[in-house]
Amino acid sequence: MTGRPLIGVSTYLEAGARWGVWELDAVLLPAGYPRLVQRAGGLASLLPPDEPARAAATVDRLDGLVIAGGPDVDPSRYGAQRSPRTGPPAPERDAWEFALIEAALASGTPLLGICRGMQLLNVALGGTLVQHIDGHTEGVGVFGRHSVKPVPGTLYASAVPDATSVPTYHHQAVDRLGEGLVASAHADDGTVEAIELPSADWVLGVQWHPEMGEDLRVMEALVRAASAV
Repeated sequence: MTGRPLIGVSTYLEAGARWGVWELDAVLLPAGYPRLVQRAGGLASLLPPDEPARAAATVDRLDGLVIAGGPDVDPSRYGAQRSPRTGPPAPERDAWEFALIEAALASGTPLLGICRGMQLLNVALGGTLVQHIDGHTEGVGVFGRHSVKPVPGTLYASAVPDATSVPTYHHQAVDRLGEGLVASAHADDGTVEAIELPSADWVLGVQWHPEMGEDLRVMEALVRAASAV
């Protein structure tokens, strides 16, 4: 490949968003995501929710895929009753991003899941989630930080071999791992902080938010893998 690889990033779909004089339905993504892709050497393309049947054709045009953070995954997707502390569903986004993940796995497209994206990857492969944990945020709308320790010999450890302080904002976490997935990093309290699929060329999920920090290594690893496609 010549030039920068094209990295698709999934987005929110929000009703009645406000900016300037406008209040309209909008597709949204914190600017940290495309900026992180750009700083790591990729070209960022935003992927708003679409018909799931179009996911494979969309992924075929990409060199890499990022499933971004966002609302809680609908518990019905992993056979659980909704907890009172689970947020409202986002059915269009769930359907679209599950289809994107399936297309990326089928095509061998390098895939990075961030926060919700990691949880979706786990659920897509048959895993389950803990619907509420404490201690991984500083409050509503406030990112926390904690240390993440890699598991030696994993894909994640090859990119980030050292224990690292990461920006974090989540209240759900991986419970039972999906088929073929392994945990590749943990928080000090034992929470699974990264998962990966050893049978694939490059599939990784991280529970924290690299787009909110200065460490480019995870995204640089995705961009390198995308450049080799």
